[in-house]
Amino acid sequence: MDTSFFSDPAFYLLIAFIVPLILRVPIAVALGLSALGVAWYWDMGTDMLSYNFFAGIAKVPLLAIPFFILAGYIMERAGIASRIVRFVESLVGGMTGGLGIATVAVATFWGAVSGSGPATVAALGLILIPAMVKSGYDKPFAAATVSVTSGLAIVIPPSIAFIVYGGIADVSVPALFAAGFVPGAIVALFIMASVYLTSRKKGYRSAPRSEPVLKTFKEAFWGLMAPVVILGGIYGGIFTPTEAAAVAIFYGLFVGVFIYRTINSLAIVIDVLVESVKATSAIMFVVTCAGLYAWVASTVGLVERGSEVLLSLSSNPWVLLLLINVILLLAGMILDAISIYYVVLPFMLPLVSYFGWDPIWFGVMMTINLAVGQVTPPVAVNLYVGAKISDLTMEQITPPVLPMLFAAILALVVIILFPELTTFMPELLGL
Repeated sequence: MDTSFFSDPAFYLLIAFIVPLILRVPIAVALGLSALGVAWYWDMGTDMLSYNFFAGIAKVPLLAIPFFILAGYIMERAGIASRIVRFVESLVGGMTGGLGIATVAVATFWGAVSGSGPATVAALGLILIPAMVKSGYDKPFAAATVSVTSGLAIVIPPSIAFIVYGGIADVSVPALFAAGFVPGAIVALFIMASVYLTSRKKGYRSAPRSEPVLKTFKEAFWGLMAPVVILGGIYGGIFTPTEAAAVAIFYGLFVGVFIYRTINSLAIVIDVLVESVKATSAIMFVVTCAGLYAWVASTVGLVERGSEVLLSLSSNPWVLLLLINVILLLAGMILDAISIYYVVLPFMLPLVSYFGWDPIWFGVMMTINLAVGQVTPPVAVNLYVGAKISDLTMEQITPPVLPMLFAAILALVVIILFPELTTFMPELLGL
């Protein structure tokens, strides 16, 4: 029997990562400890680990992550979300499924502010779920609608996921932002169709319009302008994505302090900063540990062997593409999006080059897969947040999620079959 396999550090790196995951060890810890153990045992230069740990986060594009997280918290506290909800409610009036469709629209829009799925669920769920229940919608359905659509936050630009992908794949982040618009809108439209069909079947209707549209538009105007300021500045060449994140912070503070006057005490500012630090620390700890794991995996040859295994399964690009999507959907069920980028993407990049796939299109496709994964049990972070804020169990919230997941996967198929839906916007803008 060939025993070389069992003396291969790549084998033990994989096992040392999978076993702790099965034992429910936090993902960042599993990544970091497995990389550290293999690097130490095989004497790969442990003095380099601290440098790699630091280098994992010392990247200018990653500075946008804490800035966008802080901007999202500021805009939520500024009352922008509640005013946008009132505006959309006034638009839909008493149409069938109106508030459900409006919820999809608002959650999609809010993705252009927060860039984070769980943060979008938290910001909008406390407003939209009670509003839908009050209008006669089933509570699990209301929570599912907010949770599923909030996954689009990592597809609609500006997106934290695109920032991470761009750093790993060495792809233009502004180009990824531009590419995410149309696919994100397509997924949202498919989910809207699912919400409408369910609403028509169960007789869900919105409450009659209680406020004039013009009045709610005026109140929501400054919030609606937030993505215009952020994305307009990026595509207009006024500032980079990182600088845009900083601009978003000051824009949110300006609106909250001087326009809506909802950020009116030092205690609110401190609370926002504390919550932002917590969220940023969790994400950046995963980034550093995942980056360390990716470096060790590349050093021991795990990345090359993984790519060779995939190529050995089939030389047909469509078969490989189907397999890749299945792998990503399954990975999304057990890992968070950032970890998947660092662990799985290095295996995929050689295939992208081999088959001549557009890395921008591949990044959007991969990100949509991960957005679906955020609402697919067992590790469905968006569903956990949605269940928590609606005081429901995962068992209650999961059934109404399934039709929306099916709709999102159908949208993903369309985006895979027609790459030009993803690539034409960056080409139009010359990115």
